Amino acid sequence: MTAPLLTVGNLRIETVRTGAKVVDDVSFAIQRGEFLAMVGESGSGKTAAARAILGLLPTGLVRTAGQILLDGEDLATASPKRMRALRGPAVGMVFQEPMVSLNPAISIGAQMAEGLALHERISRREIRRRCLDMLARVQIRDPESTFDAYPHEFSGGMRQRIMLASVMLLKPKLLIADEPTTALDTLTQREVLDLMVALARDHGTSVMLITHNLGLVARYAQRAVVLRQGRLIETGGASQILSAPREACTRQLVEALPRRGISSARQAKSEPLVSVRALKVEFGGRQRLFRRAAGVSAVNGVDLDIGAGETVAVVGGSGSGKTTLGRAMLRLVPAAGGEIRFRGKEVTTRPDREFRLASQLVFQDPYSSLDPRMRVGEIVAEPLRHVPELTSAERDRRVEAMLEEVGLAGFGQRWPHELSGGQRQRIAIARAIVRRPSFVVADEPVSALDMTIQAQVLRLFERLQTQYGFACLFISHDLAAVEQVADRVVVMQGGRIVEQGARDDIFDRPQHDYTKALLAAAPVLDFSGPASLQASG
Repeated sequence: MTAPLLTVGNLRIETVRTGAKVVDDVSFAIQRGEFLAMVGESGSGKTAAARAILGLLPTGLVRTAGQILLDGEDLATASPKRMRALRGPAVGMVFQEPMVSLNPAISIGAQMAEGLALHERISRREIRRRCLDMLARVQIRDPESTFDAYPHEFSGGMRQRIMLASVMLLKPKLLIADEPTTALDTLTQREVLDLMVALARDHGTSVMLITHNLGLVARYAQRAVVLRQGRLIETGGASQILSAPREACTRQLVEALPRRGISSARQAKSEPLVSVRALKVEFGGRQRLFRRAAGVSAVNGVDLDIGAGETVAVVGGSGSGKTTLGRAMLRLVPAAGGEIRFRGKEVTTRPDREFRLASQLVFQDPYSSLDPRMRVGEIVAEPLRHVPELTSAERDRRVEAMLEEVGLAGFGQRWPHELSGGQRQRIAIARAIVRRPSFVVADEPVSALDMTIQAQVLRLFERLQTQYGFACLFISHDLAAVEQVADRVVVMQGGRIVEQGARDDIFDRPQHDYTKALLAAAPVLDFSGPASLQASG
């Protein structure tokens, strides 16, 4: 056998301030042309190990031991000048959030051209030609206009394609992809990863995929490495690890995958709690120099009923109108037409205190929605300001009880930045539930969580709904999570509902072509038997 492209031996990374081990004695190798997946819970050291390869550890972390050989060259001892020469042509990285890694003040073309201008002596005309060719290769419809546009003008999926195009322009020997599809819907997710595989195959590039999505591991990876608390727990063939994991923590990851529960008997009653009829939401176009661009119809003629205690999941691609529908139903964005009814009373435009106090929202990104200047107890207590009959002592007792219910007893004096992603999401749920609402909109509440934390949050959400009986509009692109929690499923495309029905009917007997495409694109593990565990779809 030929020597591996990358060999990492006994890698150790520590925090500068305390010396705590973030990565401890990790060793693995990647063969030429191989697709390797690195999986593990949040905080397991996956991203730190990947960034160490590029010499891009964040401030506060330092590599204290280990060897990193790329084509026989030890990157651990390479000078900063040598590492700058290797980043791009030798090792490229696609980051988790392209909007953060793309400069919002520089055009797409200028950012793509930067690497070529730095590493290759070619003319500006040739640089532009190669950039346009690569944009076309990643299926950008209008490469010319994209080249002169800016990152904020594109969706998450388009930005991820642009990021992939920028990295693959230099034909790296190794591509590191850090959670490249976390916030993408299933169709866009599959398109981006299929493009990544095709480009890697064209250029002979090895791929290191960092992910918490085991369905992607089963569909794309040849081998997998499992990390936990900075240590390598298990490595081997991807299918073997998923079908017959040797270690307990690997089995825990596999068992944490969402699975369809027993079909619920909850159905919308004859008098729904919340209903919308012919609901429309429109956003005006941007003002140009001499004209205003055409507006966008984000929600167009939606009819929907949600009964007390019922969970209705809304699924669809990016830009389908899911989040806008949820916010419109809470009257956080104005409706351009149609009506919203709560307990039979029309609340579309008129102020309604009962509806406002009975409705809550769980945001997609809990860190952005939690005030960093407030302690956890103050955050959870905030909705109780509108319950004047509660004394200060009663308010404190309810907050403490709520924190205990979400598994965070004693966390009241902590700050949001001291919590993990899963803990912050629990706080966001506690804040929404503490006032005992009748209607909750949960907008992608588990999209950025690893499988173990996701399973905990979903179980918590189900338990709280059973306990308090609130109706829920569950917005998600994660079909596995939807399959676990939903009573009914609504499929949206282009601002319209194209199909809706009972969960089992939608997943087992889809009627619309778009629904079938969504289900086919989702990487779902088949648990029909240990030997047959694989990604279906």
